[in-house]
Amino acid sequence: PVIPCVVSQWSVWSGCAEPCKTTYRVRRRHVIQEPRNGGEACPPLEERAGCMEYWTQQGTECKQSLIPALITTGGFGKARKKRAAADGKERAGYCVEFQLAAITPGCLQSHHSYTHWMKYLREGHTVCVECQYPALDSRSLHCYGDGSGSKKNQLLHWQAVGNPRCKGTWKRIRQLDTCSCPSVHSFLFI
Repeated sequence: PVIPCVVSQWSVWSGCAEPCKTTYRVRRRHVIQEPRNGGEACPPLEERAGCMEYWTQQGTECKQSLIPALITTGGFGKARKKRAAADGKERAGYCVEFQLAAITPGCLQSHHSYTHWMKYLREGHTVCVECQYPALDSRSLHCYGDGSGSKKNQLLHWQAVGNPRCKGTWKRIRQLDTCSCPSVHSFLFI
C-alpha cells in the first residue's frame, strides 16, 4: 500500500538565537513514518521566525542604538487595541516621528497581501510609528527600537515584520505624547 509521510506536532518555539539583534527562533518536528511506495513526501521539519531579544543573558537591557525597530502597518494597531481593551491591559502609548533615510529594494518586492503596506515606504518621507501595549515595555515604559537616548541625526535601523528583506535606516525627529498619525505613513512598533 501507499504510505504517506507522518510527522509529529511542532515543538515549542526556541528562544532567540542571539540577544540585542534581529535574529530568529526555531521550532521543529520529526518524522514518525517515512513515506513508502510513492506516498506523499514529508513536509519541512523546521520553521524559523523573526525574533528580537531586548535583554542580555546577564539580565541587562540592550543598548538602544543597536536595536533595530520592528514595525508593521498601523492598521494592525486597531485590532491590537481591541484585544488590549478586552484584556483590561490598555496603557497609554506614544508616537515617534522618523525621517526615512535608506530603504532596501526588498520593500518593493512584497507579494503577500499582508506586506502591501511596505510599498508606501519612501526615502526622505516622514513616518509616524505608534508605541502601544504590548510592545510598550512595562519596565522601561518605551518601545524597543524607538531611538530614545539616541543622538540627534543618528541613523537608526528598522526592519519590517513579514518581509525580512525590507529594512532600512531612519533618523528620529521627535516623540509625540498624543498620536495623530496619517493613515498612509502610520506604522506600529512590534
